[in-house]
Amino acid sequence: LFLSFNNASTKTDVTVPVLHVVQARLAYVAAEGELKQPFKDELPTRQAQLSTLQDTEEFDVLVVGGGATGSGCALDAVTRNLKTALVERNDFSSGTSSRSTKLIHGGVRYLQKAIMKLDYEQYMMVKEALHERSNLLDIAPHLSAPLPIMLPVYKWWQLPYYWAGIKMYDLVAGGQCLKSSYVLSKNKALELFPMLKKDKLVGAIVYYDGQHNDARMNLAIALTAARHGAAIANYTEVVHLLKKTDAGTGKEKVCGARCRDVITGNEFDVRAKCVINATGPFTDSLRKMDDGKNTNICQPSAGVHIVIPGYYSPDNMGLLDPATSDGRVIFFLPWEKMTIAGTTDTPTDITAHPIPREEDINFILNEVRNYLSPDVEVRRGDVLAAWSGIRPLVTDPNSKDTQSICRNHIVNVSDSGLVTIAGGKWTTYRSMAEETLDAAVAAHRLGGGPSKTVGLVLEGGQDWSPTLYIRLVQDYGLENEVAQHLAATYGGKAFDVAKMARVTGKRWPIVGNRLVSEFPYIESEVRYAVKEYACTAIDVIARRTRLGFLNVQAADEALPRIVDIMGKMLDWSDKKRTCNLFSLPWFFLYLEMGYRSRSEQLTGTTEITLDTQELCLIDRYTNRFHKFDKDSKGFITTVDVQRVLQNISVQIDENALHEILNEVDLNKNGQVELNEFLQLMSAVKKGQVSDSRLAILMKTAEESLDLRGPVTVDRSGGGV
Repeated sequence: LFLSFNNASTKTDVTVPVLHVVQARLAYVAAEGELKQPFKDELPTRQAQLSTLQDTEEFDVLVVGGGATGSGCALDAVTRNLKTALVERNDFSSGTSSRSTKLIHGGVRYLQKAIMKLDYEQYMMVKEALHERSNLLDIAPHLSAPLPIMLPVYKWWQLPYYWAGIKMYDLVAGGQCLKSSYVLSKNKALELFPMLKKDKLVGAIVYYDGQHNDARMNLAIALTAARHGAAIANYTEVVHLLKKTDAGTGKEKVCGARCRDVITGNEFDVRAKCVINATGPFTDSLRKMDDGKNTNICQPSAGVHIVIPGYYSPDNMGLLDPATSDGRVIFFLPWEKMTIAGTTDTPTDITAHPIPREEDINFILNEVRNYLSPDVEVRRGDVLAAWSGIRPLVTDPNSKDTQSICRNHIVNVSDSGLVTIAGGKWTTYRSMAEETLDAAVAAHRLGGGPSKTVGLVLEGGQDWSPTLYIRLVQDYGLENEVAQHLAATYGGKAFDVAKMARVTGKRWPIVGNRLVSEFPYIESEVRYAVKEYACTAIDVIARRTRLGFLNVQAADEALPRIVDIMGKMLDWSDKKRTCNLFSLPWFFLYLEMGYRSRSEQLTGTTEITLDTQELCLIDRYTNRFHKFDKDSKGFITTVDVQRVLQNISVQIDENALHEILNEVDLNKNGQVELNEFLQLMSAVKKGQVSDSRLAILMKTAEESLDLRGPVTVDRSGGGV
């Protein structure tokens, strides 16, 4: 597969290969030795970056889009010693790049198609992706790791069939194979994945792919570009493209962009010899700014994922469903001590705020049920978060058949010189960026030499080691779980986060106050996030930490403290604080992260299980519950309980209160539903449960409230 474009200034065709055989120059690059790092010690502030964008007379390259591909283009350009700028209208990785399956993979299903259809293009796509998988695991060891994935087999004839395909996957990877795949007996498969359905299971095959923290990886790429001197700015949108008339040809050429700081509204021009369109699903918007006659090339497809509690899968073993009821592939993977399941693939409209559909969530749950033991009840209420990402499939504008979707990616240079990179996959972001810059350099005669990003270690990777977390525990007095999290998130930069941690006032841990007790995220991460260009509370809960993707209720509980810290650091007005505490999080958590769908399910379809003799008690227990659940949400949280306790002058430590609710929180979603409370009271009456702290607490509070008369409880902290 090749891309072709016309260089109008020379009237010659330039052809660049899109799919590479493993290149000759695969030797790793030592960033410290060969590349300049103007900001090795301290990153410039966002305001300083904006000043650079405004004050620089002309950049060599202006990249529009701060996802994985756009950030990769900026890093590739700046390490070629090109004067580089990048603007992103939202936050880095706010779109598709943070909503992936979290896999770094070559694509087993693509290899199957390549073999079955004798498709060389598909084969080369897999080979390239496997090379990039190996490189990505090397350059960001703190954010990525090999993950074994089990393919359960329920028919004897499928065992040799799947084994041959997986072995071919290993062979295509060659020397970059992570670990060799292997076959398991039925008993061994159940030992490693005890939740698996036993009936008719004949065995399993285990192969290895990579897994990563996608949003943090994207951010690491962008920050590495900034370290090397690229001027990058989030919340900076392109209003329109700048053009000038070429003296030689008389044609208009793109020479930059009019940009607007979304936060202040200030507009300014950024001039550049070359503008790169790396806007993912919004590719056509920028192409039409260039030429209103351009037809759409993006064919958006929505992929929904759900997060359920970690007990649904082993800590270090994923599952692949190779043939779902409608022919799609579903992954079932451990991630951040939770379990992630997905994805779907349905046509969708292009939007900056995709919302997961209830039918897609239920489709994934049904597929999960098909592979898990009947002993494991897969419940809709166990979905802690759900999101939809828009995959920007594209048609090649150079192809005669414009309706044919390109299976890889395309690079196109327009008559006015706008370079567009579209399509592709997360794993191959680096090679896509390299090909894009090769095209840009050729079309605009930029110079700068070849790409230097193979082996270029990303932000945090230089000083990381598997035992780094031990030093964090020993040197700073952090909890073991928190130290492991910091090491796996920030790599060598974890020490900078630890230095910003405040003393807890406890015997242990010495430093590191958690934002919520169930997760290892600490307050100093919010302070460090501001240094990483976080501008809103959503930036923190969604992309600097991953709390919003793991548990929407926990993210909601963490917001007041996050807003308080950011408000002080960024000097927010009361209006800005309110916006970050209520308006923005409501839309993000309630709609984009599936909070609405989940709440509707809990209040509408939760099944109550009480014996006939106890039905007379339902009203009493329900009334007790609603004295805490004043908004009739169908569930209560620590916030609800604390407010009632304050009205009766009872003080309970927040961490202790979390533990009390956690005892009854059967699906571990950070809240207690009416269903769970009624089941608890049934068990208490039967003597199956004794000394339930929540049951005693709520009964005591109810009696105190009855003695004091009616009390109005205002949920001034918000919630949905």
